[in-house]
Amino acid sequence: MRLVAPALLLLLAACGPVTQQQAERQCFERARLAQQPRGEVGVGASSDGGASARLRLNVSSDFLMGRDPSAVFDSCVFQKTGQPPTQPFYSRTDLKG
Repeated sequence: MRLVAPALLLLLAACGPVTQQQAERQCFERARLAQQPRGEVGVGASSDGGASARLRLNVSSDFLMGRDPSAVFDSCVFQKTGQPPTQPFYSRTDLKG
């Protein structure tokens, strides 16, 4: 029973507010997925003649709904912190096509 209280406190702390920087990092990835789907394709072969293929595709509901990535970013950061982002989505230097 003594371990339950510390575990509960850790669980509640994980639900607490995030920093502006953490929120912007998390929301940036969400906004990038609203911009366009992301994915990977892999093809391989073995020496015994076997072959393999892999396809991984990430498509967000924001993309499917046609939401503006900048608006997704702004609202996400505001929901997480109660403040607007420190920098607009399209002016970020880490935004790549």
